[in-house]
Amino acid sequence: MSAKKYRVGIVGAGMVGERLVEVLLERRFPLGELRIMATSARRQEFAGREYDVIAASEDAFDGLDVALFAGTEGESGASKLYGWAAVEKGVFVVDNGGDFRMDTRVPLIVPEVNAEAMRGHQGFIANPNCSTIQMVVALAPLHRAARLRRVVVSTYQAVSGTGRPGVRALREQTRAAAGGGTMDLGPYPHPIYNNVIPQVGKLRETYPGYYTEEVKMIEESRKILGCPDLPLTATCARVPVECCHSEAINAEFEREVSVEEARELLARSEGVVVQDDPGESEYPLAIEAAGKDAVYVGRIRKDPSRANALDLWVVSDNVRKGAALNAVQIVEKAIEMGLL
Repeated sequence: MSAKKYRVGIVGAGMVGERLVEVLLERRFPLGELRIMATSARRQEFAGREYDVIAASEDAFDGLDVALFAGTEGESGASKLYGWAAVEKGVFVVDNGGDFRMDTRVPLIVPEVNAEAMRGHQGFIANPNCSTIQMVVALAPLHRAARLRRVVVSTYQAVSGTGRPGVRALREQTRAAAGGGTMDLGPYPHPIYNNVIPQVGKLRETYPGYYTEEVKMIEESRKILGCPDLPLTATCARVPVECCHSEAINAEFEREVSVEEARELLARSEGVVVQDDPGESEYPLAIEAAGKDAVYVGRIRKDPSRANALDLWVVSDNVRKGAALNAVQIVEKAIEMGLL
């Protein structure tokens, strides 16, 4: 990486904002300055250190080289207010929110998959949705080798995808269940404790019966993979797990891909770890992927019901690779490519 030091701003001091600080420090990103912004000024601990958090405003971006907007795993965020204004000040913006992902001006980037799409950028890069990121990291190596024909995915998404309120709801409902108290639903329409809720987001009129998370997976994956007409359908569910999203993916290709070839392609792919020994009960687990950088792939098997189709089980830390890490990797790759 360049010897230059970069003045970096983080917009948002919630769960993703905290993880952004951790990732920058852990990866020894060449920081010349770290400026943290939120809706109000305060002192707050990040990665074991105390930082001054300043109130976000257009002036708060003066002098920065990079701004990382934390968002809330795809919800509307501060980038609508300040993103393009920051670009006009010469700041390289990476937005974890969902407002500009499908904007034709904005590259939607997973560095292991489509870093070249950043060339010619207009100063604003979008970080994809958490569930989309881990899926395309797993599918891209297979797609390059055999071209995807159709994808069906079902997700089992952790409550951290709803930020601190989701984690708090699960913990409080667990305590309430043990003590016989009344359950506060928190950000969910039903109790998440001891339950599976097949709703992540709100209904989308343009996709009757589909919730926003499912539509994100469809539209974002097509954009990232450069396949605007790829047949893809998703069912997304929230499960009572604090960290890491799990996905069952059925992928059909234009030619046959053996299990052995798929394992080999994935094992040598950046950002992927293959854990696939079903006879020994070895496969990706949410409890083991938490806090780690990789996308874990296992249960690789032929689909006996369709030609040229494979089934995969994919697990990754949704707040780390699904948000903060991917954003930092975008900046690192932009520096490496001479784009920043």
